[in-house]
Amino acid sequence: MRPRSRRVLFLALLGGLLLAAALAVPHYLRGLSLVARAAGMKGGLIERIAHWGTAPVTVEDAQVPSRHGPLRARLFRPEHPRGRTVLLVPGVHASGIDEPRLMALARQLAAGGLTVLTPDLPDLRLYRITPREPDMIEDAALWAASRPELAPDGRVGLMGISFAGGLSVVAAGRPSLADKVAFTFSLGGHGDLSRVLAFLCTGVQPDGQPRKPHDYGVAIILLNVAAQVVPPEQVEPLRAGILTFLRASHFAMHDAQRAHETFAEARRLQSEMPEPAATLMKYVNERDVASLGPLLLPHAKAFASDPSLSPERSPAPPTPVFLLHGTDDTVIPAVESTLLARWLESRTRVRLLLTPLITHAELDRKTSATEVWRLVAFWSALLDT
Repeated sequence: MRPRSRRVLFLALLGGLLLAAALAVPHYLRGLSLVARAAGMKGGLIERIAHWGTAPVTVEDAQVPSRHGPLRARLFRPEHPRGRTVLLVPGVHASGIDEPRLMALARQLAAGGLTVLTPDLPDLRLYRITPREPDMIEDAALWAASRPELAPDGRVGLMGISFAGGLSVVAAGRPSLADKVAFTFSLGGHGDLSRVLAFLCTGVQPDGQPRKPHDYGVAIILLNVAAQVVPPEQVEPLRAGILTFLRASHFAMHDAQRAHETFAEARRLQSEMPEPAATLMKYVNERDVASLGPLLLPHAKAFASDPSLSPERSPAPPTPVFLLHGTDDTVIPAVESTLLARWLESRTRVRLLLTPLITHAELDRKTSATEVWRLVAFWSALLDT
């Protein structure tokens, strides 16, 4: 039997197994449908499962007020709402709420009945992690919870991806949201920002285990601490070079020619920089974490010292927290969710799932019946909260 035929047969058998289990316990059908859609499972029974209980979705632009200025947002409305409104906050990415994977997830959630609001946080779009971000999430949640057409019971769910996951947990613990948030969900998020930045600089996890960090991480750290490592006149040219490199890294996922041209531009910008910016940019362009990490570590620790950037240094949310993390995450290691879950356990209800099915905040691994079922159970519990 050819590999493709074997995969089709396996997916059919997997779909039958999961559907039989879900029919035995109907509570799981909604979670199973979402997981099947998110994984892009096609063909036969498994595709019918993916579309179970779904409905058309309309998308509209919105503007959300915040203390730091109005936030551009997008609202995904299901034709037949089932469940509450959730705020889905993107991570550190130049595309913000326009990032294709975020938009796909918002549509998948809305197709299953949730109303999804995606607020655009301008600092995260500029690859900067600042104390303004939990404020913006708090303000967006207060706005959505105050609108009867979005939150009939006055409560919403918070969902954050990557660093926005940890920041959403911070926001959910704010006193103003004590009775406004039904649950918080963190996908690949952090518990303590200083631990994550130390890992990205050293390649050593908080539990002492070595793991090669993604070079993307030190580039973002350097962008945030540039003013501490180069003279004032070199700060903006260095940041411009790093942003060019980061754009090229994103292009590499879908446009090889544009990525090649943009990486060449980052190297050209490096050639025009004086020292020490030129050497730092060289480390970025060469993905040299071993050289750049130790230089950034002291500054990273100072940068991450603000308690409003870390859930474990902020008040815990009074409502349930759901933590989902890929076991092989090399940006924010999975042990971050484990440690955050331990910290939360004595303070609120928490559900943790570490899974090999996802990498950093996206479902993209080979299918395993056991792991898929664990993910289905996790999502089923969350969607019923």
